[in-house]
Amino acid sequence: MQLSAREDIQAPINAVFEMVADFERFERMAMRRGIEVRRMSGHMGVVPGTRWETEFRLRGKPRHVAVHMAECDPPSRMMFEAASKGMNGVTMIEFLSLSQRRTRLSVDMSLSAKSLPARLLLQSLRLGQSRFRRQFQVRLSEFAREMEERHLHGG
Repeated sequence: MQLSAREDIQAPINAVFEMVADFERFERMAMRRGIEVRRMSGHMGVVPGTRWETEFRLRGKPRHVAVHMAECDPPSRMMFEAASKGMNGVTMIEFLSLSQRRTRLSVDMSLSAKSLPARLLLQSLRLGQSRFRRQFQVRLSEFAREMEERHLHGG
């Protein structure tokens, strides 16, 4: 299953990259949503090989997902790979400078199943794909507006 979203942000590419690379902020956001997050490596900045272990409940079952940063090419792209017992995922984040003060952020995510239960879960997600695609775009749009605010107000 593939999900893609793009958003233009009123901020320079380096500022957008730095905000997306604020892993501590994302870790805190995940924890507030009930996701246990442990950074296993990469405590010294944004580097390929940085790893996280996450645990959360989905559809009433505990899930464990290992995430690692596979690539990082500042300020143009980051790639993350995720693996769980039954599923793999790849997320590519690309940054394109449209002007000195405007950046296009593109997020492409693909999920693939390694087991029958994971294939069934992906199939159920595909049935609601249009809703998921809209939700994915809405979340990226909200994140983009938040980044513009943070850039504007220096936070």
